[in-house]
Amino acid sequence: MTLTTRRSLLAGMAALPFVPGVALGEAVGGITRFDPALDALIDAASPIEVIATGYRWAEGPVWVKQGGYLLFSDVPANVAHRWKAGEGAKPFLSPSGLAGAIPAGIREAGSNGMVIDAQGGLLMADSGTRAIARVDLATKQKTIVVDSFEGKKFNSCNDLAIGRGGMIYFTDPPYGLADGDASPLKQLPFNGVYRVNADGSEVSLIDKSLTRPNGIGVSPGMDRLYVSQSDPDAARIFTCELAADGSASSELVPFVDFSAEVSQKLPGLPDGLKVAKSGHLFASGPGGIYVLAPDGRKLGRIATGKAAANCCFGEDGRTLFITSSDSVCRVRLKASGW
Repeated sequence: MTLTTRRSLLAGMAALPFVPGVALGEAVGGITRFDPALDALIDAASPIEVIATGYRWAEGPVWVKQGGYLLFSDVPANVAHRWKAGEGAKPFLSPSGLAGAIPAGIREAGSNGMVIDAQGGLLMADSGTRAIARVDLATKQKTIVVDSFEGKKFNSCNDLAIGRGGMIYFTDPPYGLADGDASPLKQLPFNGVYRVNADGSEVSLIDKSLTRPNGIGVSPGMDRLYVSQSDPDAARIFTCELAADGSASSELVPFVDFSAEVSQKLPGLPDGLKVAKSGHLFASGPGGIYVLAPDGRKLGRIATGKAAANCCFGEDGRTLFITSSDSVCRVRLKASGW
């Protein structure tokens, strides 16, 4: 099929039951248990609570331990929001991504995936600026880590993860460009998966074979990389081994397949993912956030009723925050993700 925008694909899929205009604090969706091993990680009866809503497309959640708050992106609105218990959600960075007039060829100008580095700084996949950027949370000053490969501008950096020694791994699909692969702004002939040193001094290509690389994560031992692909014709999570220097020591190979769930027309595609300290993956896919065993078994699914874009661990490590279409939700876990 012709690959267009992620959101046009998601909107065209049949959604699970969800009440429009749901109130803050209201419980939505539900948890489906596929395997008894899920019980050690989450109670299938745990409520999924809406904590913020009204966004164009919520993405990139990250918990800031020093301060005790959640940051998340509204990518097309070009705003990053801050949520804190008792205070609710408020704009934090505006613009979060590309500053100034937005060119006609840019579809998603804002920040997308975000992580906190070892020094407590915010790293973001800046879709509109087409770069990996670092933001000082105190001053909100942004600096570009890297914005090109072999002299060519990235497509629209989407998500990122941190590995050994502060190495940054990131994906670069063309979702932020109005015409996708056909965009006249697209300088690279592929949609890559990359790694770059923490200071941006050396960037290297890990893979250029995936049609729509998206979410990305690193195993607790820093020896394995996971990459999701948001292509409905090849909806999978891939994995490869990482060497001691952070380079990929093998090619990306399929790890989890979501073809059956795509055929059921469940809302969403493989998108963002996080890896718990136990090695379990919490990964978006058709129908919600999947809880995956380290060997790739699907243990369960956390469904909000809408497409799930991404997730992160927060609070005491036993809260999973989920960005889901126009809303942000949270659900309690039995085991900490940190």
